[in-house]
Amino acid sequence: MRLGIDIGGTFTDILAVHGDGRTSCVKVPSTPENYGNAIREGLRFLIDSGEIETSDIEELIHGTTVAANAILCGSVARTGLITTKGFRDVLEIGRLRTPRLYDLGWKKPSMLVPRYLRFEVTERVRFDGTIAAPLDEDGLQTVIDLLVDENIESIAVCLLNAYVNPVHEKRIGEILRSHGPWDVTLSHDVLPEIKEFERTSTTVINACVIPVVRTYLETFDRTIRELGLESPFWIMQSGGGITDVETASRFPVRIIESGPAAGVVAAAETGKHSGYPNVIAFDMGGTTAKASLVENGIVPRATDFEIGGGISLAGRLMGGGGYPVRTPCVDLAEIGAGGGSLLRVDEGGVLQVGPESAGADPGPVSYRKGGQEPTLTDANLVLGYLNPDGLAGGTLPLDRGIALDAIGRLSTRLGLSVEEAALGAHRIGVARMVRAVRAVSSERGRDPRNYVLFASGGSGPLHAVSMADELGIPIVVVPPAPGLFSTFGLLAAPLQFDAVKSSLTPLSDMTVDQLTEDFAGLDEEALSRLPDAELLRTADLRYVGQSHELSVPVPAGPWEASELVNLGEKFEQRHEQVYGHRSEGDPIEIVAFRIQATIPSSYPRVRVDESASEQVERPAYFGSDLGWIDTAVLRRAEVRREAMAGPMIVEDYDATTLVPPGASCRLDGFGNILIERDP
Repeated sequence: MRLGIDIGGTFTDILAVHGDGRTSCVKVPSTPENYGNAIREGLRFLIDSGEIETSDIEELIHGTTVAANAILCGSVARTGLITTKGFRDVLEIGRLRTPRLYDLGWKKPSMLVPRYLRFEVTERVRFDGTIAAPLDEDGLQTVIDLLVDENIESIAVCLLNAYVNPVHEKRIGEILRSHGPWDVTLSHDVLPEIKEFERTSTTVINACVIPVVRTYLETFDRTIRELGLESPFWIMQSGGGITDVETASRFPVRIIESGPAAGVVAAAETGKHSGYPNVIAFDMGGTTAKASLVENGIVPRATDFEIGGGISLAGRLMGGGGYPVRTPCVDLAEIGAGGGSLLRVDEGGVLQVGPESAGADPGPVSYRKGGQEPTLTDANLVLGYLNPDGLAGGTLPLDRGIALDAIGRLSTRLGLSVEEAALGAHRIGVARMVRAVRAVSSERGRDPRNYVLFASGGSGPLHAVSMADELGIPIVVVPPAPGLFSTFGLLAAPLQFDAVKSSLTPLSDMTVDQLTEDFAGLDEEALSRLPDAELLRTADLRYVGQSHELSVPVPAGPWEASELVNLGEKFEQRHEQVYGHRSEGDPIEIVAFRIQATIPSSYPRVRVDESASEQVERPAYFGSDLGWIDTAVLRRAEVRREAMAGPMIVEDYDATTLVPPGASCRLDGFGNILIERDP
């Protein structure tokens, strides 16, 4: 038996896949004050109900948002930064970008390390790795005294050109570790790459969350051991693979997008096995919505992303709104739009949905846990889309009356009826989520109409058809256990290790011997961590003078001189695909070589629950033209293989699927619900 545990901002999902494909699952509200409480509650339920035996669990994989939440909420460790003299303000200067060019009111996010906690030391390493000035250890001691006075918990060290020659960083690390119990993060360990700002930002973020993540993982380990679990456990990385706890504790910057990455892995694997290799993966939970574009069944990956700033994007052409993180990550867009998104009327009398969320505590008004502001979930309950008897198999009852009162207060301010205000919130929420889908499709030269929309998350299937209508997508696919889909992705993810080596060499000067030597070192490093792994090699290239590079695949060696020519052609094809043009004849340079080592996991085929229940109806509202319609409410097992006309509502244990009027649905051979608009 394999066990996956995914902690989100609103719910904690636990999924066990037995050897015969049978699943045992539970969904419980997250407990932000101590995430271990929700884990303990969920596991205890499965154990006490006889669904799982702890002795049968062979492996546990965990996805967590604790690092991301710490950054977004500002609950990071008190961190200091040591850098080369003259480079104290690199973190603040950044790339001089703004995500909203003409918004004079936009402000940068506050610095994770304020200026008075950023310190300089005298040293200098040239671009070629030679020493221009030795490290001033006496000056370093003065800095250490200041760090002690400031009660620093964690220290980031990022020196100029340390990615070429880290001798001074290593020495500073030795001295720091001998002077205090603080955590120390060295930039050449975290990101041995060119680009001073991105390396500094990534190193600082790693340092800021090390104490938070380490404490969390220690608590997690203690929680599962107290319940009798003795199996090893792994942590999901932002890049779509899993790693050991020691690595996650040392490099928590690699697990910031842990939860969102799992959903994309699940969509890619399920789509590939179900006959849908080209999909737009859409995952909407209680707090955020995520979108990613999967082509040929391959999880899309990028080398950098930003966290914070309204919409978090990987591989974004224009950034500046959040904190840059340069680590391998699944290429996705994430936006603050979920079932718990708060509804409000702004000063201009316009209805707004999110990005603020009610989260798990207090949650939507209808949860009756103290929430006062209505949410998207409350609006969907008022519209009749959600079961008033409760979510998660009835374990989380909803109060429709109190939701009506809350939406009613909004409708009075808007001058609308209660149902029109609720439907307006639903449509605005859809519009916000469409933004995330466009960010990974049409904004990157992909026509969303050529893909199917894979809808998952507790709230995704409820909004997916409206999104597909807006985008012109012909088919919506709702997989089995959609509300636990990210947890399924944890179990499908491979063991993974990534390594990189900077090059900054003109392609015309690169030789086959140098290419072989650079990749040989990366191969050795990767295979020392994951023996017998599959190796995926890529190179980052750009036109000389550009500040952004593109990754292209490099086949397995041995190589001939023609492969260097092929690299240039692959880059120009990729450049034309991304930017719409190529600059033939312009010189190209190699910026870095990368390797990804993976050991694939077995695909955990989930067996669909065949149980059915007595078919019922409840009224649901579909706009002023159609009004309230008595709508059939079914279980997944009751959906036929032949097309069934909407409207209807399909209720799984973990999510609700809405099939509106004018659409039809059917069940395929893999247990997926396929929804199409009537011709």
